[in-house]
Amino acid sequence: MSLELLSSTKVFDGRQQQYRHYSDTLDCDMRFSVFLPPLSDRMEKGQRFPVLYWLSGLTCTDENFSQKAGAQRMAAELGIALVIPDTSPRGDNVPDDGDYDLGQGAGFYLNATQAPWKSHYRMYDYVLEELPGLVEANFPVTGRRAIAGHSMGGHGALVVALRNRGRFTSVSAFSPVCNPISCPWGEKAFSAYLGADRSSWEEYDATVLVSRATEHLPMLISQGEDDEFLERQLKPNALEAAADAAGYPVRIEHHAGYDHSYYFIASFIEQHLRFHADYLLRP
Repeated sequence: MSLELLSSTKVFDGRQQQYRHYSDTLDCDMRFSVFLPPLSDRMEKGQRFPVLYWLSGLTCTDENFSQKAGAQRMAAELGIALVIPDTSPRGDNVPDDGDYDLGQGAGFYLNATQAPWKSHYRMYDYVLEELPGLVEANFPVTGRRAIAGHSMGGHGALVVALRNRGRFTSVSAFSPVCNPISCPWGEKAFSAYLGADRSSWEEYDATVLVSRATEHLPMLISQGEDDEFLERQLKPNALEAAADAAGYPVRIEHHAGYDHSYYFIASFIEQHLRFHADYLLRP
């Protein structure tokens, strides 16, 4: 599969790059961004970087996190590659909707089963299989993976990790949509993408998945207490209650005064990267 390099910028002695490729899974051209830390003596001996996959939120592209989160400094120091996919399939032939919370920019990291979405909206498979395969075939990375995200992307990170035992070393999220089957964003998207059978929605709901989990993956969630979407859309209390009932040791931190923006992410991204490094960099 061919990759087209769109840009490459030096940052903290590493490289922030953006690529385009044709996705068989999504049946369209896709972009993703990669940060590769600087080479070191250990790299010259043939070792490679573990990867943190970052999933962004509604209306975002692969550029929001790479430009606003300030993650490269700590990723360079720790020796962790960052891979940031776009949030949905895109293009003139890809179905869309006039609202910001459905269609292009709002893929919800699921595999759609309903027309007209099902031919292209398969972000779950793309993030789980196609993109890691592409990254691991073309970049100096290992097969050790962690996953994180924000808002809709936090939902995606939790779901992908919880559904795939052993695939990731750890998972974290900022302000995730924790219980999408019971919030307006999730109900709208799931109705369109998955249809009226609400039982099929449960496979993409972190609160439900935590209650069923047989593996206790290291999990960190950061939530701002001044987040405008906290009560109506995000519902971290539902996830926390399900985790407590199931004995799942999720770490949920509430931060006074912080909102839903990338200022919040930038304030705590170092903590999240160090959290993942504890598991990604183990011998």
